[in-house]
Amino acid sequence: MATIKEIAKRTGFSQATVSRLLNGDPTLSVREETRRAIIRASEDLGYSAQAKRIVIPHEVALLDNEESDETLRDSYFADLRSALEHNAKQQRMELTVFHSLDEMLNQKGKFDGFMAIGANVIAESDLEKLHEVMPYGVFIDVNPAPNLFDSVQPDLQQTMHDAVEACAKAGMKRVGFIGGKGRLTNFYEVDEEGRATYFRREMGRYGLDLRGLVYSDGLFTVENGRKLGEQFIRDHNGALPDAVIVSADIVAVGVLQAFNAVGVIVPRDISVISINNQTI
Repeated sequence: MATIKEIAKRTGFSQATVSRLLNGDPTLSVREETRRAIIRASEDLGYSAQAKRIVIPHEVALLDNEESDETLRDSYFADLRSALEHNAKQQRMELTVFHSLDEMLNQKGKFDGFMAIGANVIAESDLEKLHEVMPYGVFIDVNPAPNLFDSVQPDLQQTMHDAVEACAKAGMKRVGFIGGKGRLTNFYEVDEEGRATYFRREMGRYGLDLRGLVYSDGLFTVENGRKLGEQFIRDHNGALPDAVIVSADIVAVGVLQAFNAVGVIVPRDISVISINNQTI
C-alpha cells in the first residue's frame, strides 16, 4: 500500500510537502514541476486509488470550441461550461479556459489533460497534433475524433426511445421528426444525424406512422428550425400528425415560431417534444 513516505522517497520532496499537496492545502506554494512530479508519483504508486477520500488536484485545460452568432445555440454550451467549472472545483481541478486551440497548445506543458466543448470544426491535422502533445483529453457531447479521444455524450438512443414511447402511450398514431443534420465535425460524414436514425428505429418498434414526416437537414439553429417548421406545415397543412419530436431546443424555438405564424397552436393542434431541457 503506497504511503506519503514512499511518494516522498520517490520524488525527493519532504513528507510534509507531499501530504499538504495531496490534501489540497490552499496555503501551499510549490513550483509547477514539483506539483506534477508528486502527482505523477502518487498515481504511479496507486496512492489516489487507495486513498479515495483524497482527490488529487490537477491542472486541466478547457477548450471552448464554440463561436457562433446564435445566442441560443451558445447558451447550450455555456450551460455545459458552467457545469464543468462547478464540478471541477469540487474535484480540486484548476480549470483554465481557452477559446483557441493554438493558445492551449502553447501552454501544453502546464496541464495534466484537457476537456473540450463546442461544435466548431477542427481540422484533422490539428486534432492529430493535439493528440500528439496532449493525449489525455475528453470531448463533451460533440467528439470530432472518436478514434483519438474519449468523450462523454448524452444517450440519445435512450432519449429518443423515451420520447417515442411517450407518444405511443398517449395513443398517438402519427409522429413527425424535425432536426438539424449539423456540420462535418468528424473524419467521416454521416448520411443522417443520429437522432433521426434513432427516431426511425423507435417508430418502427412501436408501429407508429412516420411516412413523409421526417425533416432532418441543416444546422442546429433557430433559423433552420423555422425553415423546417414552415416546410413541415406546407407539406401537412390540414393533416398534421399527432406530435412532432424536435432534435434540440434551439431548433424547437424556430419550429414554434413557424407554427405560431400560421395559427397552429401547441398543444391544441399538435404536440411538441424537444430535447435538451434548456431554460428557453
